Amino acid sequence: MEIYENENDQVDALKRFFAENGKALAVGVILGIGALVGWRYWTSHQVETARSASQGYENAVSALSADKPETLAAAEKFAAENKNTYGALASLELAQQYVNKDQLEKASAQLQQGLAATSDENLKSMISLRLARIQVQLKQQDAALKTLDNIKGESWAVIVADLRGEALLSKGDKQGARTAWEKGVSSNASPALSEMMQMKINNLSI
Repeated sequence: MEIYENENDQVDALKRFFAENGKALAVGVILGIGALVGWRYWTSHQVETARSASQGYENAVSALSADKPETLAAAEKFAAENKNTYGALASLELAQQYVNKDQLEKASAQLQQGLAATSDENLKSMISLRLARIQVQLKQQDAALKTLDNIKGESWAVIVADLRGEALLSKGDKQGARTAWEKGVSSNASPALSEMMQMKINNLSI
């Protein structure tokens, strides 16, 4: 550690330091300020983007209730262009519209688009369950089973077991369906759901 005899020595030392390192310090300060400004801009941009997407989603969903071709097309455009949670939610709404119209292929396409749009695992699981249910209705049992395999988390396990049993029974695999439903019954299912699966198991013997 350098020891200075008086105040003038300290001043001279500071001058030498800034003469030798001033440029580096200036660059560091500029970079720091640039990073801060960039971060604030990015944060502001993210907030504004989220606000815009939220408003767009609200408009699209509200318009869907009018059940007009142009509003359906506008909602489809919004869902396709927004690769985020709002786009995925719009796809869910559109899928329901198509299910109501008995257009299951279009509903399936919307749900697959929604899956690709979001990274939220809970939302992915919800979309996957609806997709698997539609795939069973479309007699796409293998696709439905594959979709169910992608659903993670204990909170979904019982519903997955019930739907897996439906898919396997639709394939003609009674034993597989029984195993799936028995697993569902033995898990932490609600009394109503457990009773329903037990009834399905009982019906396999008839």
